Amino acid sequence: MGHHHSHRHEISGKNLGISIVLNVVVTIAQIIGGLVSGSLSLLSDAVHNFSDVLSLVISFLANKVAKRKASTNKTFGYKRAEIIAAFVNSATLIVVSVFLTVEAVERFFNPQIIATNWVIWLSILAILVNGLSVLLLKKDSETNMNMKSAYLHLLTDMLASIAVLIGGVLMKYYAIFWIDPLLTLLIAFYLIYVGYYLLKESTKVLMLFTPKSIMVQEIVSNISEIEGIKNVHHVHIWQLNEEEIHLEAHIDFKEDIKLSQFEGVLERIEEMVHNKHGINHVNIQPEFGKADSKTIIVQD
Repeated sequence: MGHHHSHRHEISGKNLGISIVLNVVVTIAQIIGGLVSGSLSLLSDAVHNFSDVLSLVISFLANKVAKRKASTNKTFGYKRAEIIAAFVNSATLIVVSVFLTVEAVERFFNPQIIATNWVIWLSILAILVNGLSVLLLKKDSETNMNMKSAYLHLLTDMLASIAVLIGGVLMKYYAIFWIDPLLTLLIAFYLIYVGYYLLKESTKVLMLFTPKSIMVQEIVSNISEIEGIKNVHHVHIWQLNEEEIHLEAHIDFKEDIKLSQFEGVLERIEEMVHNKHGINHVNIQPEFGKADSKTIIVQD
């Protein structure tokens, strides 16, 4: 089995910690303000902010756990901890959006007069805090699915707070109180849109699906062109985490070659699939005259 080491991007735990503390403060302030003012959109923003806190804590713990070393009963270590965190975070986004949708529909039928000053000032506070948190996590979000899930939580909450601020101004100066549940619905729909994509991508990794950028038939054709190879079959390609893509295959040779010759072929395969397809872990089973299925995909 061969592999090319990829340099893992180091995530800033300090930035995550700062974001957690800031969002705890905002969440508490928004819950109090939402209850006092009667604003559902402010409470919905608080619920969203609370989900941010949970997502950040999960991301923080997952980032720490993922760095633990492998052992005899955990041979891959905890490399998938961050993918699981991304899955959980994206799922909570969708759950929160369903809750907000139900509450908003009920509020449409039972509109309430709202103390708008609370809404305006607390939404400004949330915009500032979430804006800072977004800046702290932006760089890490570009290279890490776990951090991207946390970043998206914060970004959507900042956008939601901007919408709440606009709604607060409209309610204060124009008494348009139906804008409160409308904004809540818009926030909820946006959460579904953002959460679904990340949920789908993290699910693909957890289900060992072949990355969409990988063309299995092309890889098989490339390997088959190497001199001495008769057939490539029993192929599995999966993504372990965001740094590692694994290839496993059986290769039927035309002749009963020596182990030293196979080592040379293996090196060529490793270099080719790494340079052309970004695959950095290769596990090849050499065969000669073995009576097994020669189809590319075999259901184990």
